[in-house]
Amino acid sequence: MTALPVIIGMGGINAAGRTSFHQGYRRIVLNNLDTQARQETFLGLATLMNLVSLVNGQLQDLKGNTVEQSDIEARFGEQIIAGTLIRKIEKEHFDVDATPWQQKMTLTASDESAIVFETRRRDLPSPVPTSWQVEELENKKVKVTIAAQFDIKHDSTRDNPIKSAGQLPTGFDPSIMYNSRYQPRGLQATIFAATDAIKSTGLDWQHIMNSVEPDKIGTYSASVIGQMDDKGLGGLVKARQQGDRVSTKQLALGLNTMSTDFINAYVTGNVGTTFSTSGACATFLYNLRAAVNDIQAGRTRVAIVASVECAITPEVVEGFGNMSALANIEGLRRLDNLSNDEPDYRKSSRPFGENCGFTLGEGAQVAILMDDALALELGADILGCVPDVFVNADGVKKSITSPGPGNYITMAKSAALATSLLGKEALQQRSFILAHGSSTPQNRVTESLIYHKVAQTFAIDNWKVAAPKAYVGHTIAPASGDQLAMALGVFAHNIMPGITTIDKVAKDVHNQYLDIRTEHYQCEDMDIAFINSKGFGGNNATATVLSPMVTMKMLAKRHGSAVMDAYALSNQTVTAAQTNYQQQADLGQYELIYRFGDGMIDEDEIVISDTDMHIPGFDKAIAFSKTNPYQDMF
Repeated sequence: MTALPVIIGMGGINAAGRTSFHQGYRRIVLNNLDTQARQETFLGLATLMNLVSLVNGQLQDLKGNTVEQSDIEARFGEQIIAGTLIRKIEKEHFDVDATPWQQKMTLTASDESAIVFETRRRDLPSPVPTSWQVEELENKKVKVTIAAQFDIKHDSTRDNPIKSAGQLPTGFDPSIMYNSRYQPRGLQATIFAATDAIKSTGLDWQHIMNSVEPDKIGTYSASVIGQMDDKGLGGLVKARQQGDRVSTKQLALGLNTMSTDFINAYVTGNVGTTFSTSGACATFLYNLRAAVNDIQAGRTRVAIVASVECAITPEVVEGFGNMSALANIEGLRRLDNLSNDEPDYRKSSRPFGENCGFTLGEGAQVAILMDDALALELGADILGCVPDVFVNADGVKKSITSPGPGNYITMAKSAALATSLLGKEALQQRSFILAHGSSTPQNRVTESLIYHKVAQTFAIDNWKVAAPKAYVGHTIAPASGDQLAMALGVFAHNIMPGITTIDKVAKDVHNQYLDIRTEHYQCEDMDIAFINSKGFGGNNATATVLSPMVTMKMLAKRHGSAVMDAYALSNQTVTAAQTNYQQQADLGQYELIYRFGDGMIDEDEIVISDTDMHIPGFDKAIAFSKTNPYQDMF
């Protein structure tokens, strides 16, 4: 009997806000929410953005004035809306209108005289160029005479043509929520996301760990670009060029595996599986696939699946920009028939519409999965399940970044799996796609053609398509996590996000069998979500995700009424804990989990026998296998 991987919690952060309890999703479909959900969303964003805080049981603004929850939209609504989703890059990252760089310059004497200047002796280059004549002066200074031309670099600025990104909400600062110790932004976001995900489950983490053998817990996570701000690899590679020192932390903390390591070392205390794989835009799905496979095989019973990317830096933006991959100001002006006017940066990302490139985003997403038996035993809330994730490459290419046939395979396999599980009618009537939807002219054609052919094959008409990158940008590694978060939101709220950043679907999009709308709309209960990634280099992946309603029916069929009745009782306590955390999170009371040195294992107390191993701090032992998997060879 194959274990079913079920989703019991999800947390994180992106340009739309917090992931848990669908806050980010609700920000996207804000105008379609009922009054209570809308007020909750504004409250949660106001505290997240540090516009409002809880002081002595009362909400207060930055000036200490009391604020009622019902007044938050009226007082801060415009500021919250302006400070979320895709927008002009804020100076917290860098100044896009005056981006610093080093201007090369050749100096030549204006007459027959040489170039002469004074400086400190210790500031001379080593070795001193042969064309320089150096004369000693007082106070450790020297006079330099140069008879030849002199090349220098000096501080300058340039107008960056790429001016928008999906940034974390304005004012959100995870570094002040815990002792962040000069950690890169991506790792700070990881601590926030992991805490949010774990607390969203409504289960005590130590109770979860003591419910299984220690080696049956796994963390599956990675970045693609790595931690590219000044505290990570970004600072490492340019420190000496800027005359600074390389720190002791920049290399280690900059690695793209660090999100996995931080979750293990500082959040969960995991001693089980640790796994990191990168696959461009499909990275979250690659790690999800590994977790799903391990749960199905019984190697893992609890899986933390994560990805993070916070790479809105001048260097990364320029790298993508010089590939003609990003939407720039001239392209947006051309699309909107503007002369020199400022374009609407909110609409920089336009999946399946007339577009000119994708928009970079930043975020961290974490999903918690369990096998079905453990989830029921613990009374965990069921958000859905992931029966499988398919990954396929593109074969031979000319351009490494060009599309290929791999995504046809992953989408067709996913649709076939859904049909075998729930039947054709569920696939045709109650499934939808969370598209890769990168917002490039090539993607809108090639990705829509895949959906067109799969829909045609499986007789799907008006296949619903949503595209999260229209709102949060392309977060690279966690992009599929953004898509999963939106899918869970649709399952919970029955609001299908349209692509409101476009006026109409582009003429070259293959949408004969697709339902791509420019407005959000109510939908019936959905059974199936397809999380699709069509990544650089041939990194294609598609996950089949089933709704909580369908998952509960599957669990009842497998486990029977007695188990489900017991589950319903234990789930009441979990639901109460979830409600409490949601209320605290909306009030900004996050209390991030950061176990720096807390609960370290004394290796002298590890007890090993020939049958098992006991690790201090864990109730259950790690059992050693006695089965010979190669019995036929001996």
